Amino acid sequence: MKSMVYYDMGDFKYEELDKPKINSEEVLVKMKYCGLCGTDIHKILHKTVNTPIVLGHEAVGEVVEAGVNVENFKTGDRVFFAHHVPCFTCHYCLRGKYSLCKQFSATNIDPGGFSEYIRVPKENVKNTMHRIPEDISYQQASMIEPLACCLYGLNKIDVRNSDNVLIMGAGQIGALYIQLMRSLGVNSIVVSDISEFRLNKALELGADVSIDAGQKEVTEEVLNLTKGKGVRTVIICSSVSSLLSDAINCIQRGGQVLVFAPFDEKLTTKIDASRFFKDEISVVGSYSSSPYDYDIAMNMIKQKRFSIEKMITHTFTLEELQEAVDTAVNPMSHALKILITTSKVI
Repeated sequence: MKSMVYYDMGDFKYEELDKPKINSEEVLVKMKYCGLCGTDIHKILHKTVNTPIVLGHEAVGEVVEAGVNVENFKTGDRVFFAHHVPCFTCHYCLRGKYSLCKQFSATNIDPGGFSEYIRVPKENVKNTMHRIPEDISYQQASMIEPLACCLYGLNKIDVRNSDNVLIMGAGQIGALYIQLMRSLGVNSIVVSDISEFRLNKALELGADVSIDAGQKEVTEEVLNLTKGKGVRTVIICSSVSSLLSDAINCIQRGGQVLVFAPFDEKLTTKIDASRFFKDEISVVGSYSSSPYDYDIAMNMIKQKRFSIEKMITHTFTLEELQEAVDTAVNPMSHALKILITTSKVI
């Protein structure tokens, strides 16, 4: 089978790998689409993973082989699945912090989503695999995993309909959070980014105000918009650590910041730590998803709560993965959500 193997920054190889063999409790899936995630791009650009490796985890496809002991899935089923599965019984799982579970990061699909075929292990089949409803396309289903991640983050904060919300970063995750906040009926949604294309998309998807962070100072603009009060909620969807201090400067007393994006570098700007005490502000992080959010995400997409088609801007084949990454990081490319497929026509 063909797979796109990552070796180093700027170094992918389109290779022939052995098709995975499954045991009696596993499933083999032919990949139809796999989303290019921001965390994939982060790993590719900064080489934060051991190589060689096949990346990709927002995969959906068709079951081509099911183990003899697999009861709920059969050949021909259209399916999606999570790449990580918690143990459900450890200290963290019992407290609903599934992504901190030791087993969570130890489990994975084989070899990865950027491959023609994927072996889905027993734990993933049992706990995270779902059939895709007939009225959801493969392209739409590829957004279930990132939406589940957004729902996991949403559960960590307290959002009210009177809230003014700032979303920092208008990429895939920012676009999903805009639509989530709109469905919750919040008072107003402000979005910041440096891409004019993404800011226009954000307005199209439901944001009330956009701020070009390359041209204007975000904190100043937010305080002007809120008459000096600030917003109650900030969701950081861009991997720029300085956004944390900006976010804290943007929130009102009792406000909250959700850090959704990965930060690698140390903060280079100061934070007014006194605000944690005198203003009772809070900062919470969120990584990945909960197994319990996938069916909810699937149903929300089925109910057309999200404009998935407006988010998908590019589709590339497996062998074009490097071009897809280059497109994703090019601010002039007008890219929002990029999908990888095994062929141009499915």
